[in-house]
Amino acid sequence: MAIDNASRGVSRRRLLAGVGAGALVAGTGGVLLDATPAAAAFSNRFGRMFPSLPAFGSATTQMRNALIDLSRVGGPMDARDPLNVGAEALADQQQHSINNPDNFSIPQGMTYFGQFVDHDLAFETTAPLGTPVDPTTVPNPRTPALDLDSLYGGGPTGNPELYNSADPAKLKIESGGRFEDLPRNSSGRAVVFDVRNDENLPIAQITAAFILFHNRVVDLVRAQGTPAAQVFGAARQLVTWHYQWIVLNEFLPLIAGPGAVSTVLNGGRRFYRPEPNATFIPVEFTAAAFRFGHSQPRPAYLVNRTGNGGDEFYAMLFDPALSGANPADLRGGKRAARRYLDYQFWFQFFDGQVRWSKWIDVRNSTPLFGFPLPPPPSGSPSANLLGRDLLRQLTFGIPSGQRIAAHIGAPALGSFNFPELSGYGLGLDSNTPLFYYILKEAQLQAGGGSLGAVGGRIVAEVLIGIAQLDPASYLKVQPNWRPTLPARFSGQFTMADLLTYARVDPASRNS
Repeated sequence: MAIDNASRGVSRRRLLAGVGAGALVAGTGGVLLDATPAAAAFSNRFGRMFPSLPAFGSATTQMRNALIDLSRVGGPMDARDPLNVGAEALADQQQHSINNPDNFSIPQGMTYFGQFVDHDLAFETTAPLGTPVDPTTVPNPRTPALDLDSLYGGGPTGNPELYNSADPAKLKIESGGRFEDLPRNSSGRAVVFDVRNDENLPIAQITAAFILFHNRVVDLVRAQGTPAAQVFGAARQLVTWHYQWIVLNEFLPLIAGPGAVSTVLNGGRRFYRPEPNATFIPVEFTAAAFRFGHSQPRPAYLVNRTGNGGDEFYAMLFDPALSGANPADLRGGKRAARRYLDYQFWFQFFDGQVRWSKWIDVRNSTPLFGFPLPPPPSGSPSANLLGRDLLRQLTFGIPSGQRIAAHIGAPALGSFNFPELSGYGLGLDSNTPLFYYILKEAQLQAGGGSLGAVGGRIVAEVLIGIAQLDPASYLKVQPNWRPTLPARFSGQFTMADLLTYARVDPASRNS
């Protein structure tokens, strides 16, 4: 079921920056856009989805140490992948993934598309890990909307460094040797609005694909006769609406399950209900539920078919023993001819080539525990990625999964489902940090294939809600809109269609 019904009683408040007065949106039935976003439409702070519920536990030294211990290498959250067998065996042979099964519902590329979406919604770097803060005081420099501000920045005028000086309606793109790469400065740092979009090879490639997608849409709106002053705005709107469609109609049903999506659409949002003109990203979403993606990376990947001297390029997610300009892992910030994606392995082209993400569960690929991270905020304890996820439950005083389940009327997991937590003596088995609860819930309620009742509800309400509350989204401007760009299935539009239009698909790659 296509997501096209807008919520009632929400006035149009903000329109995309950089569109220009009266810009005609190509392919949307002649919708005219206003010139300037209303500054008061969105909050630039985080907030709470369940403000009446208490934190899962106290921010004591004992609690912080327990959460860090829970996320240690070899601990309950480590799948203990046999790294000694090498990248090809880990990528291809299921006998090495006894504790880390493949998720045959979600393609491996969706892990990193989800990261791209996350970077479009929130950016938090200031709150000390494990030290309680009021989320309404914590700045969020991203707009709480599916508006691709992490890609476009302030537009050609606000961030000219992102745009082609010879054609400012287009974003800069460069070559990685054989195929596209993000533009980079002399030190190799990507010239992108959100530096996190170069954290690893897949997200850098997806960002580059969006750049190519935008640039080709610019050519389209010009060919349709759009006035020169309105070309960038018209192209950005068309790109953004197709991106929103993918998020709501392909990505969200995969991760939350079609049942959760249908429930929110038919019954409305019950728990994510921001005040008018104050849409925000809740910490229960950004610091817990939407971090489910940290359970999905594979320990190793088939990256492309012929990039390794004519042979397959297999790469570890991360290997600290590797170094140099072209390591055989997925770390970001590198440029080399083999560092590109053959997208048939990453997204569903229905050619039998797609590879899969890992289960959403409490067991995580071993290389993730050593993945390099930026320094934590001052005063934070040292912790790996998953430890930081758990400490953020203390930072923002996030309620336990059990309390949220009871609050929303969902089936709750019992303390007997968390025997690995009882030994800490802190009641974590009955008041479980939401991030951990959501992973275990997905494992037990959905077989690791999608989120469970609590996780699915939070993610569905927030992603649908921010689109319903954004006066520039297709749900508000033209609720019955359907994608207008070429697609494999009429009236639909998927990541495979976006990649095809961007000309990075298997046929265009000739791979």
